[in-house]
Amino acid sequence: MSISRRNFVAGAAAMSLTKTRPVTARTQRNQITDRFDPWIEVDEAALRHNVGEVARLAGGRPILAVVKNNAYGLGLTIVGPMLAAMPQIAGLAVVKASAAIALRDAGVDKPILLMGMSAESDARELVSRGIAISLYTDDAVNRVERLANRVGRPVDAHLYLDTGMGRMGMPYTRALTWMRDLAPRAELRIGGTFMAFVEETDFDREQLQRFTELTDRAKRDGLDLGRLHAASSNGVFHLPQARLDMVRPGIALYGGYPSHPEIERAMSTLRPAFRLKARVVRVVRLRPGDSVSYGRNYVAERDTWIATLPVGHADGYPRQAVNGARVLIGENLYPVIGAVSASHAIVEIGTDKRVEVGDTVTLVGPDRPEIMPNALAAATGVSVYDILMHLNPELPRVVVG
Repeated sequence: MSISRRNFVAGAAAMSLTKTRPVTARTQRNQITDRFDPWIEVDEAALRHNVGEVARLAGGRPILAVVKNNAYGLGLTIVGPMLAAMPQIAGLAVVKASAAIALRDAGVDKPILLMGMSAESDARELVSRGIAISLYTDDAVNRVERLANRVGRPVDAHLYLDTGMGRMGMPYTRALTWMRDLAPRAELRIGGTFMAFVEETDFDREQLQRFTELTDRAKRDGLDLGRLHAASSNGVFHLPQARLDMVRPGIALYGGYPSHPEIERAMSTLRPAFRLKARVVRVVRLRPGDSVSYGRNYVAERDTWIATLPVGHADGYPRQAVNGARVLIGENLYPVIGAVSASHAIVEIGTDKRVEVGDTVTLVGPDRPEIMPNALAAATGVSVYDILMHLNPELPRVVVG
């Protein structure tokens, strides 16, 4: 089963960016990995590999790396500086003003684009710190003039065009007059012009045609639109003509295939750039008739060993894991049974006791195909975007690789 971004409708929860700083010193790392509570490992080598793969698919075009929603769950202030240090990355893109500021505070000096709306007070700080805002409203000219006057410098911005997504952007049907009025302003520096696809193949092509016809006409009028960008991860894989001047991927950078994994794996080998890990907190043998967790969804038919893991849906592990997900303990995979509660999951070990309290568990990661993000998404019937973006921002992150 393949679930694309079209099915990903859950909003990202508010998160504390200060709680996702990396742990690098060995003593501090041991304090985290030697405990029983869950943690997340961020694999820098895998991230670097995925950036290389995306750059290859994009024909060497620069990458505007999307790090929205806490860098797809991996940790904004961890992943952002890592990506910014890579030569293929032209800049970073976010959807919240606080995230853009946090990246600057974390030392990122490459271009940053805020794709969402910002309040006037936030916009002043963004502009003063060289962060590009997105322009798409009818009052953009007045807004740019006010901001430039208040900060004493031109406003860095990208023009956001709506070609059919219907979510954000200036509608393409009336964008040309708007661009003609806006682009020549001395108070404005246009770094790019962009759109977003609905990720439905036939309509994506129509959207792209609308975008290219509009931008071509604007260029003929002498307007400087900066770099044109449209292709998200899905576009990088499936719509080569949308790669334009720059690509704008998200989930592929973190090792998730965006929409059709069976096709995309043949095009590129991505590596999950994180692991969700914990340690076993209880091992017990059930007798025939004994049950597990809420609802008695699992009842032992024979003597069976089970193990309790201190990870639940509050940590980002999906409730639906009982529908076929497995976890890795040692060299063996074990099925999730019963019900995933807020803070615990239970796995079936079998007739022999092969697991001990304290054993390390990998619930999601690159170590086996069965626990990779897309495999977990397929087993549970949720979007791969859910698997990453719902990782609890309060879990500690450990940088490896």
